[in-house]
Amino acid sequence: MDEAQALDAFGALSQATRLQMVRALVVAGPDGMSAGAVGEAAGVSPSGASFHLSTLERAGLVTSRRVSRSIIYAANYEGLSGLVAFLMRDCCQGHPEVCAPAAEVAASCCAPASMEMSRAC
Repeated sequence: MDEAQALDAFGALSQATRLQMVRALVVAGPDGMSAGAVGEAAGVSPSGASFHLSTLERAGLVTSRRVSRSIIYAANYEGLSGLVAFLMRDCCQGHPEVCAPAAEVAASCCAPASMEMSRAC
C-alpha cells in the first residue's frame, strides 16, 4: 500500500458510521453481510448504507458481490492488512521491541482459543 492509498483508507475510516460498518464486516467474516444488514448494524438507512459502503469499497477496505437480488459486502482483509502494514512498516527502526506490543495484541486477537481477547480487540 502506498501513501495515497493509505490516505484514502484513513479518510474512509475517519467517519464513525463507516468505522462501525468495517468492524461489523470484520466480525461477520469472509461470508460477509447484505448491505441492509450492514446498515442495520450501523444504525443507518439502506440508502445511507449504500453510500458509506461504496466509499469503503473505493478505499479498498470492503468488497462486494451480487447474490441473487442482494449485494453482499465483506471486509477486504488484504486491504485492511495492507493499511496496518503501512503503519507498521517503519516502526522499528532497528528496535523490534518498539513494535512488539502491537504484534502481541494482533496475535492474541487472532488466536482461536482466546475468544474473550478477540471480543476485546
